[in-house]
Amino acid sequence: EVQLVESGGGLVQAGGSMRLSCAVSGFTFDDYAVGWFRQAPGKEREGVSCISSSEHDDSTTYYADSVERRFTISRDNAKNTVYLQMNDLKPEDTAVYYCAALEDRTFFTATYYLTWTWYDYWGQGTQVVVSS
Repeated sequence: EVQLVESGGGLVQAGGSMRLSCAVSGFTFDDYAVGWFRQAPGKEREGVSCISSSEHDDSTTYYADSVERRFTISRDNAKNTVYLQMNDLKPEDTAVYYCAALEDRTFFTATYYLTWTWYDYWGQGTQVVVSS
């Protein structure tokens, strides 16, 4: 059974930091890219960051412009876990954050990796609230 389980959400003040974790099981982790997406009330789901598979793209990282230089994504293949370190958080970062997995291919582009519709498996989401 495929499972992606997010943890680490909560309430933080603007300017603060938070780390989200995504623990995955049920598929060959090394073959999958893992992305983070978020959805705020009344808004569409948007790509935040993605880390490609170690097998197909050497764990390359991708970021949305809105989070570049503030967020860092990483993966620990030994623990089947992906992390999203979020620094200098802003109220506009408030959203439900989801991790998702995509069976990777070498020809995928940054746009592909940050588009939620391509992803195969999803977690249940974790709420992040940034107060001003």
